Amino acid sequence: MKHSIKKIFQNLNIYMLLVLFISFIALALTLEHQLSVNKVKNLNTQKTIILSLTQLDNEDIDLALVLFQGRSAQLNRDIDKLRNSYKYNVTGKYLLVNNAAYNEDLKKLRDLVNIFNKSAYENLKTRNLRKNKAAKEKIAKENLQKSLYAVNAHIDEMIIEDMRYNEAVFMFFEKFLLFSFVFVLMGTLWYRKRINDIFTDIEFLSSTEKNYAEYQIFSIEADAISQRMKRKVTTTDNPAFMDQITGINNHKGMINAYADKKGMKEQNFTSVTVTVIEIDNFSKSNRTYNQELTQSILKKIAFTISLHEQPTDIIARTDYNQFTIIFSRASKEQSYKDVDIIRQSISELKFKTPKGENITVCGGYVVKPGHTSLEEAIKNAKDILKYTKSVAKNKIYQTKDIAERNL
Repeated sequence: MKHSIKKIFQNLNIYMLLVLFISFIALALTLEHQLSVNKVKNLNTQKTIILSLTQLDNEDIDLALVLFQGRSAQLNRDIDKLRNSYKYNVTGKYLLVNNAAYNEDLKKLRDLVNIFNKSAYENLKTRNLRKNKAAKEKIAKENLQKSLYAVNAHIDEMIIEDMRYNEAVFMFFEKFLLFSFVFVLMGTLWYRKRINDIFTDIEFLSSTEKNYAEYQIFSIEADAISQRMKRKVTTTDNPAFMDQITGINNHKGMINAYADKKGMKEQNFTSVTVTVIEIDNFSKSNRTYNQELTQSILKKIAFTISLHEQPTDIIARTDYNQFTIIFSRASKEQSYKDVDIIRQSISELKFKTPKGENITVCGGYVVKPGHTSLEEAIKNAKDILKYTKSVAKNKIYQTKDIAERNL
């Protein structure tokens, strides 16, 4: 069964979004844990403040009252902080649904803190009394101890409740992380295999030595490309149409291929061009290199040209040192640009020649009108090639170049 690359990458896109969502949830749970830590710190700070209010200096009552007012106000601000921070506690609100219980605990804490503050204030006032001071101070201290015990007990209950809450959240967090790890692991391994299979398909399609019988293509798209490439190979399977050295069309193969593709060219493209290129200083009568190097040069040049070949294009070796290129493009400018890129690519090839020189080509380029035969267009291209050889090397000339030089 073949798999669609498009569908795989669509699913991969969804998978990456899911991984991002899982990461976001993990981050949110981590931040909520920090909120819980801050909550416990807040409650312990309140216990410290409450204890300090019972130990204010007896000698300076005015200073003690100022300190009392500041610290008692701090207690109320800390309770407000607890209420505000709960707005970001998503698991508490929606998973454990403890919103009502938490607000009730805060309300009770505020009431107990207010009672404690009142008792602590009354305890401070009794220090300035002269009449019945001992009796009233005793009663104030007893009330203060009761309120101190009550508020501390409630804070301890809130801390213990927070520990239970953290335990429940941790159990959920543990299961969530385990599921996330398994999901990400399986997804990563799955898509890693799929991407490797796609890459193997690409390597197979780009290979110059293909074995269609042995390789099992993975993707639908690669299979479609392979089928088109098989059909292309089939048209050149006839030895009479193939150049035996380079493996591309010879002159007969070029004529045959052009007849097969002629209708498709004229219907879909606005510009059909013919280029004849010739290797500089590389003729049958002047064999500069040995046979092995000569064949290597011809093969590499043919391969370089084939890299720019599209399904409607035709390339052929039509003479000992000449190649004919028939391109179909949307514009003649694009066609000429592609031909010139081929020229540049050939000049950059590296060969172990005796003198270490680069191999270059020159060429003649013409746009084939619809009413002109292929033979006539090739003849015009060869005429321009002949002129190009007489004036320059490593150049591709067209009709307007000759006109400009003759001005």
